[in-house]
Amino acid sequence: MKAALQKSSFLSRVASIPRLFAYPLRISNYLELINPLWSSHRLMARVVKVWDETKNARTLTLRPGRHWKPHRAGQYVSIRIPVAGKLETRYYTISSPPERTDGCFTITVKAVEGGRGSHSLVRDLRVGAYLPIGLPDGDFVLPDPVPEKLLFITGGIGITPAMSMLGSLIARKCLPDSVHLHYSPNEFEVVFDRQLKEMARTHPQYRLARVFTRPADGIASLNEGHFSPAQLDKLCPDWKDREVFACGPETMLTALTTHFERTRMAAKLHLERFGFGPLNVPVEGVGGHVRLVKSGLEVEADASTNLLRVAEQAGLKPKHGCRQGICHTCNVRLISGSVRDLRTGKIFDDLGGPVQICVSAAAGNCELDL
Repeated sequence: MKAALQKSSFLSRVASIPRLFAYPLRISNYLELINPLWSSHRLMARVVKVWDETKNARTLTLRPGRHWKPHRAGQYVSIRIPVAGKLETRYYTISSPPERTDGCFTITVKAVEGGRGSHSLVRDLRVGAYLPIGLPDGDFVLPDPVPEKLLFITGGIGITPAMSMLGSLIARKCLPDSVHLHYSPNEFEVVFDRQLKEMARTHPQYRLARVFTRPADGIASLNEGHFSPAQLDKLCPDWKDREVFACGPETMLTALTTHFERTRMAAKLHLERFGFGPLNVPVEGVGGHVRLVKSGLEVEADASTNLLRVAEQAGLKPKHGCRQGICHTCNVRLISGSVRDLRTGKIFDDLGGPVQICVSAAAGNCELDL
């Protein structure tokens, strides 16, 4: 026993010798110079393919490093993107199924107006580039067992989690009776159009309805225009019998939520948001005096400026990621007072609870553990 311990100690000392020569860097830093995918101090991915889905949307095929963990269909991943000489973090849903066998995964990105990160990925990124990434995360996933009837309602680039889910169900040969309503401006801006048509052709249990929100003649029929209850009744008459998974623009999700709550079917509706629309601040909404306890700062804030920006304007650099209320990286503890969720307009006053400061504003005086 003693001999075994001595041998283990000796081997441990021998193994530490390379680290002494590498100091102050780690061996992983040198391995990264040879092949970034070998790095163990941060997870990297190599761009191995790019494919233009539409004029402003692109699918990137990424090969992750050795510490990657398989995702669940519907989850997202953080990507650090070079923008103006520095890396900025963005979050994108993985659009490929986890059953993919080549060790790669895909993200599908739309270049949005004013979006520096999305423009960099869609316009500038080339095959062979390396990007720092995070591990898969998110709880917008299908339950186990899979429901007997599914309804997917997607809009624009919000189709990505549904594509991962559908691809996974098909790969596992367990695709149930599924209806898919997908909204896009016109037939030329349908992301994954070819794949959607192929799924509808080869899988009779999958029914696709493409809905165009900008009809050419300006007169919307029930197969055109934005979501409406009448449209849902026509395109999927048995929607009340289905488990519903929806992702898309905030206006679409708000209309869906209102309809499902009004019909007492909210329990069947599962949403994934990738941003938020107009600020939900009532006319009588007021800001307040914000005390940042750890920093010892006190500032005045209005009712519509998110607390992340308030803190940054005060000279702080709070930890954050997506700035859209998705990743929860910016969560801080509410010590006293109340804040308003700018997505829903609801007041949060659960002392000790987490506040997403990127999507919350002061609703009166408050103290944050920041």
